[in-house]
Amino acid sequence: MWELLIFTRMLRFLVIEGNIGAGKTSLSKMIARDRNAKLVLERFADNPFLPKFYKNPDQYAFPLEMSFLADRYNQLKSDLSMPDIFSNLVVADYYFNKSLIFAQNTLKDDELILYRQFFDIVYARLPKPDLYVYLNISTERLIKQIYKRGRDYESNISAKYLKNIQEGYFTYFKQQNEFPVVVINAENIDFVCNKTDYKTLLDVIFNKTYEIGINRVTL
Repeated sequence: MWELLIFTRMLRFLVIEGNIGAGKTSLSKMIARDRNAKLVLERFADNPFLPKFYKNPDQYAFPLEMSFLADRYNQLKSDLSMPDIFSNLVVADYYFNKSLIFAQNTLKDDELILYRQFFDIVYARLPKPDLYVYLNISTERLIKQIYKRGRDYESNISAKYLKNIQEGYFTYFKQQNEFPVVVINAENIDFVCNKTDYKTLLDVIFNKTYEIGINRVTL
């Protein structure tokens, strides 16, 4: 019990990430609710370029990625710099590195060079997470979950696009050495509907210690 209290007290900024449809927002909301944490959710639904991008990616990729870059920076800077007097824990369903991962899969080479210059300047100014959790799920299950939630603008997402995004995440994980990344194989669990699976996830996140770099967990 004493070790649990020590670890929980040190965990101030928790990121829950994953590919499109992995359940990162659902898990973030559940943790924030049960741990009385400040919740930071990505505001992708308000982005006017997102539906246009899915229909015409070549034309709208650059304005989409630049708008996400600016919005994510402003949101994280604001939410992470303002302490919550009721909670010491912040839970976010994305981190700023997501901007670069998606941009590498959507932008042309010359656009990416320009984009990377802005990204590097902004990234250096943001706090780093104490723990970064990545929910790893197969492309087949992602497609099923995307279809199940029924967002019209996501109907054109292809398996190839999802695989490219996943590869981008793992390439990033191999390169970063600033904080612990826990890659959880969540293929065979349902933490939304199964309380046991959810409690198992909480144990992995809050009751274990991890080294900087990639740490892999299979449930």
